[in-house]
Amino acid sequence: MSRYVFKMPDLGEGTVTAEVVEWKVKVGDMVQEDQVIAEVMTDKAAVEIPSPVTGRVLSLTGQPGEMVAVGAELIAFDTEASAAAAPAAEAAAPAAAAQKAAAAPAAAPSVAPMPQKTAPASAPAAATRVMASPATRRKAHGAGVDLAAIAGSGPGGRISAQDLEAAISGKGGGAGAARPQAAVRRQGVEEIKIIGVRRVIAERMSAAKRNIPHFAYVEEVDVTALEALRQYLNARQPKGAPSLTYLPFLVAALVRVLESFPQCNALHDAERNVILRHSAVHVGVATQTPDGLKVPVVKHAEARSLADLAAEIRRVSEAARSNKATRDELMGSTITVTSLGRLGGIASTPVINAPEVAIVGVNKAVERPVVLDGTIAIRRIMNLSSSFDHRFVDGFDAAAMIQALKEKLEHPATIFIQD
Repeated sequence: MSRYVFKMPDLGEGTVTAEVVEWKVKVGDMVQEDQVIAEVMTDKAAVEIPSPVTGRVLSLTGQPGEMVAVGAELIAFDTEASAAAAPAAEAAAPAAAAQKAAAAPAAAPSVAPMPQKTAPASAPAAATRVMASPATRRKAHGAGVDLAAIAGSGPGGRISAQDLEAAISGKGGGAGAARPQAAVRRQGVEEIKIIGVRRVIAERMSAAKRNIPHFAYVEEVDVTALEALRQYLNARQPKGAPSLTYLPFLVAALVRVLESFPQCNALHDAERNVILRHSAVHVGVATQTPDGLKVPVVKHAEARSLADLAAEIRRVSEAARSNKATRDELMGSTITVTSLGRLGGIASTPVINAPEVAIVGVNKAVERPVVLDGTIAIRRIMNLSSSFDHRFVDGFDAAAMIQALKEKLEHPATIFIQD
């Protein structure tokens, strides 16, 4: 046996430990070189670890949820097992085939069970015989239910107690009607480890709410004109092209607004106690994934057209949902936008994506009657729900920024006019 030890690799960005999220192999498995053996989680992203060699797994270090230090043993292989595995498999194949052939005739009779035989024409009662237990028959008789009218879900069409209960529940009133079935008490507790992306989300959200004094600001926006522009542009899209949502318009407007409010496009470096105001606008897009909330980043939004923004938002969001986003695509945002889509509700209080100092949330757009120039009109209204780090963004500046954003969204042509 030749034992090969693979240690937790250096995953960059100053990582000193990584959490084991899931093992893709177990002790005794044969593994090929470059086959994914584990998924681990750093403070930045989930990372799939490929095998450096071909061999049999001898040992694994760390259960899901446990931390393994960089440089510590992660997995051990027997690399000589790979050489022995091929001849053994070749020798076993003919024997397995012969064993399967020998077993086939003996198994054949059990394929066709007796209930599937066709009843002779002279015995119609045999073809309609109902399969049910005596207790089920007694209950059916008492409830006035014809068992022959029930499709049994058991083996060979056997009618179970559950089948009868379902039939009784669906039966109309009358003298033979049964009482409604009593609700059944449920038991049991499912224990779920808080690991991987969910652990990182929990830690970051807790830290953000604990350390950042959030200032929330909600404003309603009349997006009737924006909706008309969106529909017009979508009608001109090539056939099969994805439709434009509100999000690329919001990001485009946000980029313009941040030119006047640079204090909102900033990061707080707590270790050095400084604020880093960025000229570039790297927009985080909060995205719900099967693993939990992730924030892929649209880099240099200030240099992108509307179509480019829409395409990049789709690309990074899909990469996050399919767990294919790279570490770079999940890092470096300077401000975040979040949307609950059709579940957007009336208002929300988004949590700041630290170390950023601002987040803008989109609520659902609905048609509502509003007073417009002294008359009642039907307009499409959408709320913006924002949060700011009140240590570094004053309430006046936060409100002024959202008002500027509101103005651009209500007059969408101004989004594309250079001042």
